[in-house]
Amino acid sequence: MTTSAFNSFSLPSHEDWGNREQAKVIDYLVDENRVLKEQLERRRLRLGDDQRHRLAARGEALGRKLQDQIATIVTPDTILRWQHRLIAAKWTCPSKRWAAPGIMKEIRSLIVRMATNNPSWGYCRIQAALKHVGHSVARSTIAKTLKEHGIKSSPKRPTSWRSFIKSHADLIARADFFTTEVWTARGLVTHDTLFVIDIATRVVHIAGTTTNPDSPFMAQVARNLSDCVAGFPQGKRLLILDRDGKFTTEFKRILEDAAVRMLLTPYQAPNMNAFAERWIRSIKAECLRKMILFGSSSLERVIRNYVDHYHEERSHQGLGNELIRGDAVSKVGDVKVSQRLGGLLQYYHRHAA
Repeated sequence: MTTSAFNSFSLPSHEDWGNREQAKVIDYLVDENRVLKEQLERRRLRLGDDQRHRLAARGEALGRKLQDQIATIVTPDTILRWQHRLIAAKWTCPSKRWAAPGIMKEIRSLIVRMATNNPSWGYCRIQAALKHVGHSVARSTIAKTLKEHGIKSSPKRPTSWRSFIKSHADLIARADFFTTEVWTARGLVTHDTLFVIDIATRVVHIAGTTTNPDSPFMAQVARNLSDCVAGFPQGKRLLILDRDGKFTTEFKRILEDAAVRMLLTPYQAPNMNAFAERWIRSIKAECLRKMILFGSSSLERVIRNYVDHYHEERSHQGLGNELIRGDAVSKVGDVKVSQRLGGLLQYYHRHAA
């Protein structure tokens, strides 16, 4: 080889070698994408917003000519359309962001709660109430949420018993019976106990216990309840009763003469009977079912002790875990325990030194 020929020959530079290698990589990736597209040609590709943004950003840098050569998943026109959307979004004022899933769950819960507790509130009234607690919600969102939970619009939304009882609690009492089996000389005898519960304060009054709740017994109970001095409930104007035949006509007449209105529960309406039923469950589960009773006096003693425990020593969830009566909470002194009925009922408290 002559000197001139040697001078005319030169080795490829690192830049040329790198470009050829990149071209090989690009050709391989293009063919790989085409193979994948052929495998998925029967399926429709569903790209997310992030994926569209990435392809649009890359496509802008390539230009239309290169896009025609290498684009395999989507057409160049599609990439350009995505690019136009990116440009439009850049110069458009940002809209309000959607709330996080946790926040939306809280908002929906509030919407349902407000509509349930306030039957007369329409969509706009609920919208205003949500604004007061820091949530800006569209009226359509409120309507959709209520529809999903099966709650009708305000004109068609009935007043719930919960709302009715809460709004009239100071004027309402509830009367009911519970039965207890007691051993006597004649064997097991059923005793009926009539009680009245104050809905607002949860105070319970035992009106009487008998083995025969006949008309004379019920008339005497009514006279005791309507007594202007010692009667219970004082200041109540509405007494809720079920349709038990033990509530005689004479019983109702005497109470109505004392300006107490009778309200009979509909058939199979447990929501109207909830407070009384819950008290019956408490006295039976915590006391009566754990004892064997002999004679009427034994039953009366047990009921009296439980009622005192219920009023003075037992916390009530419906009252914020407070006592109906009893001493104020003390944080000083040793923790002591008081017992009733041989330790069946216990009360923990602090004994000041």
